[in-house]
Amino acid sequence: MKRALVLMLMPATAFAAQPEPSALREKEISVPGFADFLAVDGDTVWTTNDGRVEQWSTSAKKAEVAVPRPCGAMTMAFGSLWVANCKGGEVYRIDPKAAKLLAKIPAGIGPSGELNVVAGAGSIWAPSQTAGKIVRIDPATDKVVATIDAAPDTSYMAFGFNALWAASGKAETLQRIDPKTDAVSHTVKLGKQPGFLAAGEGGVWVQEQGDGTVARIDPATVMVTARVKVGKTLTYGDIDTGGGFVWLRTTEDQTFAAIDAKSLAVVTRAGKPAGSGALRYTPAGIWTTAHDVHTLSWWSAP
Repeated sequence: MKRALVLMLMPATAFAAQPEPSALREKEISVPGFADFLAVDGDTVWTTNDGRVEQWSTSAKKAEVAVPRPCGAMTMAFGSLWVANCKGGEVYRIDPKAAKLLAKIPAGIGPSGELNVVAGAGSIWAPSQTAGKIVRIDPATDKVVATIDAAPDTSYMAFGFNALWAASGKAETLQRIDPKTDAVSHTVKLGKQPGFLAAGEGGVWVQEQGDGTVARIDPATVMVTARVKVGKTLTYGDIDTGGGFVWLRTTEDQTFAAIDAKSLAVVTRAGKPAGSGALRYTPAGIWTTAHDVHTLSWWSAP
């Protein structure tokens, strides 16, 4: 599978106050299999793996739940973990406390696995990539309540600023979807091979993977207002926001980089290149995966 990663402000953890990006140091945890996409759950994290999702603390595995082919970025919302299953095209709803499957919701997920399941406006949103559609799921009923036409191959999504934002690598566009109308309200042309995105810290931030840049879109005007050059490419990395920064899991040059959301300066480049993987922010540090070397890492201040 090509690798990964999106997009959301994550819940606060029980750890100490947030350190500066440059102060973060890595604690590497060996995880057999193919640990990839992440979702923060308090002071633990859930990761996709081969045929399962797993919950990890900074020291040990806590739980696992079978999923035939978990794919794409997960989300924690409405007391549940929501996971895309590319083998059957469903969204799996999991009780994270009991580590138990609650529902399988047909959604046309897949096939590539480069996608996001996200929460916002009282709903769960999932892309039907081949159909160029996005489904809206009501967590009260676990049913699809709306289907939205989007650009072909739309699969990368984030929710923020009262809208769903959806990127298509094939069309090279970002679309703003109004949850009040379940329709596209704006379309923005992007650079080469846009991928994962995040909404927060005053903007919508999209990896232009083929250009090695991060584009900032003003959520009020729905226009590109800046671009930050990070490297030659950002292919199959990940992105998140929080603490005044945009956080990038990269595949070349370093493990992750941090961009100051106001100055747009790359303020930190940390770790050695570790292939493809995911990243999620917490106020006390960040989680990253590197599935090619079978590791999960917690980066925090010593």
